[in-house]
Amino acid sequence: MGDGHGSRSEQEDLLGAEWERHRPAVFGVAYRLLGSVADAEDVTQDVWLRAAGADLRDIGDLRAWLVTVAARRSYDILKSARFRRETYVGPWLPEPLLTGPDASQPVLVDESVTSAMLLIMEELSPPERVSFVLHDVFGLEFGKVAEVLDVSVPGARQLASRARRRVAKERQSTPQASKAERERVLTVFRAAYEAGDLAGLVRLLHPDAVYVTDGGGKVLAARKLIHGGGRVAEVMVRTGRQWRPDRIDFAEVGGELALVFHRDGHVYSVDTVQITDGLITAYRRVMNPEKLGSV
Repeated sequence: MGDGHGSRSEQEDLLGAEWERHRPAVFGVAYRLLGSVADAEDVTQDVWLRAAGADLRDIGDLRAWLVTVAARRSYDILKSARFRRETYVGPWLPEPLLTGPDASQPVLVDESVTSAMLLIMEELSPPERVSFVLHDVFGLEFGKVAEVLDVSVPGARQLASRARRRVAKERQSTPQASKAERERVLTVFRAAYEAGDLAGLVRLLHPDAVYVTDGGGKVLAARKLIHGGGRVAEVMVRTGRQWRPDRIDFAEVGGELALVFHRDGHVYSVDTVQITDGLITAYRRVMNPEKLGSV
């Protein structure tokens, strides 16, 4: 009994010292795989409980072990989430993740947490997504990736390679705007939106721009994509008149500048954009209140 008590105390000391250092990676792998802050938080709690009950003394690389446990749990959720996506009302967008200095959830930030990148990964199969995130983003060896997916090491390599090609192809077709360009475009856009300036919005929108709204059936939102810069501008001016926001703030979401709309004292939407050559090519608005709780 005495030895057992000592081992438990040693275990708690080890985990307590290391957990906060590795927690952003645990949460980060879950969020990248699931696109949901709530689900990622649940996975992170599951990993903590699993780690607290495990013997960590013989684990050589604790970060890799924790990330692998998070990935395995996320993979199970991801497979079942496919059905939820199919029954989701209207377009699905990733849950906004605040990554600026005021963010409550520390997370490793890179291009793989942007809304555009998460939507690209959403097109991958669950095994492709897991292999890409674990190997290409978190640097885990293919042996561990293979264990999570229950495939051979060559199979894991093939999944990652296939995912990498698809991601690279999409990224080439949608180059990322610089931080300065994004700030400039969104500053002008906010001013035009607040003024109801239709012509000003049209100038900022690419002729082939697409407007995506995620209401999840919880609030009134377009259930189909709206195409065309002129049409998108008209819709924005009309909706802006219907529900005038109290204010529109800038915030860092997924490592990129975004707009947060407030109405009646609450966050009404979080809007991210895709910009190419100074024009907005995609405008994505998350309105589902179940996805705005962490903002």
